[in-house]
Amino acid sequence: MKVLVVGSGGREHALVWKLKQSPRLTKIYCAPGNPGIESLAECSPISPSDVQSLLRFAREKEIDLTVVGPEQPLAEGIVDLFEANGLKIFGPTKLASQLEWSKAFAKDFMRRHGIPTAQYATFTAAEMNKASDYLDSGKYPLVLKADGLAAGKGVVICNEHRSAHTTLNMIVEEKAFGEANDTVVIEEFLKGEEASVFAICDGTSYVTLAAAQDHKRVFDNDQ
Repeated sequence: MKVLVVGSGGREHALVWKLKQSPRLTKIYCAPGNPGIESLAECSPISPSDVQSLLRFAREKEIDLTVVGPEQPLAEGIVDLFEANGLKIFGPTKLASQLEWSKAFAKDFMRRHGIPTAQYATFTAAEMNKASDYLDSGKYPLVLKADGLAAGKGVVICNEHRSAHTTLNMIVEEKAFGEANDTVVIEEFLKGEEASVFAICDGTSYVTLAAAQDHKRVFDNDQ
């Protein structure tokens, strides 16, 4: 079996390392990969967001299965594209992956389906006056989240009004977390242990994997 892993980070390195152990594997590629991955897979310098070039590569190399690591190509619709062309690919469709790449969509989804989540409000770029009023009347700390993908850095905990207004301006006006972020989610702060729980789903059933923690801040006590 020929496998293509899309991505260039530690996540993809781990995927390549594990896939390499399968006795069914005959060849493994990674696009674009990184120097560490090069010792395990044949790397090709294709951007993860260039889904058309990835499709051509998969056809040319007769890839049996493509595994997508980053969120960006999922948001670009790589799974939809590959499936439309008869290629097997592991990952959610563009619509399903919106749960990951749009925080506003995910929050609304949870509210519609009765899934417990922190209280929140969503504001577009045209509603900045309303967002500002919400910050003035809010109970701190508050959490401000850029709606779209932000390389894992689009969430800011604000302890008082001034930092909240500054963060709001950074997200919507200055586009500090990406041009696509013209919507902001303002959420109540929940204190406690944070964990990510993963599951693999085929559309009707699922299997849960091990939980993990993501420590983004450089100092102790989440500072």
